[in-house]
Amino acid sequence: MNVRSYVGLICGASLVSAFALYAGTPGIPTTDVATLVTLGCLAVTAELLAFVLPRGARGSVAFIPYMATVLLVPSFSALVTIAVVKTIAELAGKREPQRQIFNIAQLTFTFAATILAYRALGGVSMLELRGAGIQAITLRLGVATFVAFALSFVLNTLVVSRVIALSSGASTLQVWRDVHLSTIGLDILASPLVFLFAWIYAEWGPILAAAFWMPILGIRQMHTTNLELEQTNRELLELMIKSIEARDPYTSGHSRRVKEYAVQIARLMGYDAATVESIGTAALLHDVGKIYDKYAPILAKEARLSPEEWAVIKEHPADGANLIATMTRLRELVPAVMHHHENWDGTGYPQGLKGTDIPLASRVIMFADTFDAMTTKRPYRGPLDEAAVRSELVKCRGKQFDPEIADRLLTSDFWQTLFPPNSRRTPTPRFLSLIGTEKRETTASGA
Repeated sequence: MNVRSYVGLICGASLVSAFALYAGTPGIPTTDVATLVTLGCLAVTAELLAFVLPRGARGSVAFIPYMATVLLVPSFSALVTIAVVKTIAELAGKREPQRQIFNIAQLTFTFAATILAYRALGGVSMLELRGAGIQAITLRLGVATFVAFALSFVLNTLVVSRVIALSSGASTLQVWRDVHLSTIGLDILASPLVFLFAWIYAEWGPILAAAFWMPILGIRQMHTTNLELEQTNRELLELMIKSIEARDPYTSGHSRRVKEYAVQIARLMGYDAATVESIGTAALLHDVGKIYDKYAPILAKEARLSPEEWAVIKEHPADGANLIATMTRLRELVPAVMHHHENWDGTGYPQGLKGTDIPLASRVIMFADTFDAMTTKRPYRGPLDEAAVRSELVKCRGKQFDPEIADRLLTSDFWQTLFPPNSRRTPTPRFLSLIGTEKRETTASGA
């Protein structure tokens, strides 16, 4: 399915779910008009303060007034209000028409399904329960509210992640992790805030609810600033890596692919999220030492390196580690970058570390670096096929590679990632041993 077909599917789903809600809910009571207008204004404010997430996605705190609208006016009129607010925000953002249509449709579908689920579980307007007390309302509406909040979160994040995955060629799960994992904690904590906000509105009216809304908006915007700084830092790192790789057309994109492989391997091994992120960042920076001018002529050379040139190339892990050590927030990555060319049997460089003395991140990066070196085109050969890569992994197990990680990779579905259908890699008729033929290495790994 392509992006256009998927957008059409979501538009159809939004129309069907909206009609189902229209058929099952009454019109707009006159007492609800002020509530819808007030919450709509708060949502517009939040939408206009939206922030950028990874992979071009956008986020905002508008889901708080959106969900409050569900709890206070669980009817077709609430859906119309949400759709109108989103339309205003999209037109103000001046995005391309297809993206505007998708954003409006996916939000309409998400909240139509959310309102239907809330009502099916016995949810009613909190305005009808005014004066009952928060404990009584929690007992009455708690389950319906929780399910509605969870459903809106799941639908919204999955539908958006899927369209980004289709447009970028990545997996939906990977996109979901990149876009939503950093904010999921706040999203979970927001659930009781939404309930409390709606209850305050029902009990004391819009003025006090708006006063409660302002600090929520402020806290979220502080978090937004942190997210944007983190995103800027990631993009600066990417820019630096691209500038280094521009010197060598045969390794263009190498560091970014090594990062992708390293993250997948780390997740396959079951490492915790913090470790996976650290390994990914170290993998992205593993060749940063090559930014120095002394490597430029060597990287541009297509013939086999001389002993003197090879000695210079061996300095890049230490140069990279020393460069990273100057950055306070990256100093923990120094060992990973310093030792990413150490071999399990102690024959690597720069210090000849052996076995588990080699940092875990370095061992993972060794696999990722090697896989990319073998499966990309080089001046003297084409990319190797799956059988050749597996053979090299078996041959170097316990010598170059950590045997535990090697065994896990050999029995996993990682190969579907490494050799996807219609990939850029083509089979090699005969396995060319990389030992002695790699222009910058004496083993299978890349320089």
